[in-house]
Amino acid sequence: MNIVIAGAGEVGFHLAKLLADESQDITVIDIDDRNLQYVATHIDVMTIKGSASSLSILNDAGIQNADLFVALTGSEEVNLTACLISKKLGAKKTIARINNTEYLDSEVLDMAELGIDEVISPELLAAKEIELLLKESVVTDKFEFDDGKLSVIGIGLDERSPLVGKSIHQVAQEYSSSEFITVAIHRKTKTIIPRGDVIYQSTDQVYFIVKENSVDEIRNFTGRKTLKIKDIMILGGSKTGHQIAKALCNDYHIKLVEADSNRCFKLADELNKVLVVNGDAHNVDLLKEEGIDSMDTVITATGNSETNIISCLVAKNYNVSKTIAIVENVDYMNLSANVGVDTLINKKLIAANFIFRHIRQGDVISLTGLHGVDAEVLEFDVKEESMITMASIKDLMFPKGAIIGGVIQQERSYIATGDSRIKPGDHVVVFSLPECINKVEEFFK
Repeated sequence: MNIVIAGAGEVGFHLAKLLADESQDITVIDIDDRNLQYVATHIDVMTIKGSASSLSILNDAGIQNADLFVALTGSEEVNLTACLISKKLGAKKTIARINNTEYLDSEVLDMAELGIDEVISPELLAAKEIELLLKESVVTDKFEFDDGKLSVIGIGLDERSPLVGKSIHQVAQEYSSSEFITVAIHRKTKTIIPRGDVIYQSTDQVYFIVKENSVDEIRNFTGRKTLKIKDIMILGGSKTGHQIAKALCNDYHIKLVEADSNRCFKLADELNKVLVVNGDAHNVDLLKEEGIDSMDTVITATGNSETNIISCLVAKNYNVSKTIAIVENVDYMNLSANVGVDTLINKKLIAANFIFRHIRQGDVISLTGLHGVDAEVLEFDVKEESMITMASIKDLMFPKGAIIGGVIQQERSYIATGDSRIKPGDHVVVFSLPECINKVEEFFK
């Protein structure tokens, strides 16, 4: 595919890196020489200096032959304008990054009619992911497919878990009435696609695909107790912190701590249901005064990744049950289980994965990545001519680095086994390591 990305900032760079790894033809536009130089020295892509809203710059980028144009600059106006122009010049699909979430909720404004196929807000995507995590307090990751008919959930094991020391085959026999399948284990820095003889170990991060009526059972047999979340402290009133507070304030008691007094006044005006406190997230005495030890969850969303991680560790020291840190550095994503933070979230990864599904082959309905795991979970819409329909799963020679976890057939869903036969019209949830994704897509073309 020919893909043009406007904006070589953090989201643009990470998306370009993902796409370049997929051997796509990528052109990156930016007005900043330093950003372009960084991109050029780290990724094999073409770079062009200039404004993405310039006709001549877009023509130089070959926009008339672009399969996808993604506008990710820091300017909402440039992103929207560039998408409108690109569509007129021949780009097949356009995606714009926005800051004003009213564009997402508007019933009057139809972006597709204007020539913008998708609008995204990384901050809002992160807030929605956190909202979903809080509904299942013991899980570190949760992603729903088809309104929850199937879910992928991640749970960390400790030495008290009944699973530790048992093989996947043993557990499957013990809980044969439950409807779940283990699709991955993240152990230290390695991701394993497990087979029946793999033994669960303490500190494993285990990912299950489950039916909606089996989530409670998964919690029980992993030995984790459900926590009733009511009181939440958010450290940092950044754009992300603002969106998180806005998304949660109707269902939880929120206290938001922000160091900038002017920012505090603005947040207090916009978030009527949130208690906004002027204070520094580094100040442990202040956090104690504000009742960090009585919080059910602490979410750290300052502009500094290290501060966010350390603040979560401080919260753990005061017996806060669930901690979530927003981190900008992708390299930190493997650290959560090792350092003691329950979940690390990276907006760049979430936004890139959201965009990424547009370049996948086969009919990908949804796509997500797992926190700290170098893998993807994809949901495919199965077509009449797809190879996946030609035999039962065990006879398909499906890649060993991937696993079919579950199938959704209209209103019913089931966990896949070797004897399952997939039919046209089914939705299939697949977990895959990066090196196998292209092979997986061949089965769904």
